[in-house]
Order: sequence, then C-alpha cells, then structure tokens
Amino acid sequence: MLLRRTPDEREPILQRLRRIEGQVRGLQEMLERDRYCLDELQQVSAVIAAMREVALLISGQHLAAGIEHAARSDNPQAVLEEVKRVLRSAIRQP
Repeated sequence: MLLRRTPDEREPILQRLRRIEGQVRGLQEMLERDRYCLDELQQVSAVIAAMREVALLISGQHLAAGIEHAARSDNPQAVLEEVKRVLRSAIRQP
C-alpha cells in the first residue's frame, strides 16, 4: 500500500524535520565549542524525542490510510497485515 500525502499532511512532518535539522546543527556547534557533556546529551535526547514524534506522525497517517483502504478492499486482511508490518517497524525504533 503506497501512501500519497496531501500537502496538509506532508507539511507538519517537514516542519518537524526542519526543526530537527536545526537541533542537529546546534549539537554540532556544541561539540565544536566543547560544551559541557550534559548539555550535549540533553540535545541528543531532544533530537531522539523529536524523531520519535516524526515516526508517530508517519505511522499514524499510514494507519489511518490503511484502515480506510481496508474498508474499501476486497481483501481487508492483507491491507491490515501491511499496516501491522509498518507499525511493527515504527515500534522497533529506539
């Protein structure tokens, strides 16, 4: 199942990724300036948490589209298996 996002669905994800990109650049600067390691680790934790939110947005969109597709499908079980496969992948992320 291929998910086609509308611009309204795509934009929040892209905004978060741009923010994460800035956080990573900030972390690079912290390392270059030899900042206190606790500050660096807090920035790393913030980036990881932000990436988890991106994964939740993506998997949530996939889940919604999959349920909608399954409701119209001749083989809803196959569609739901694909949705579960994607969700398993998202759960495995650190």
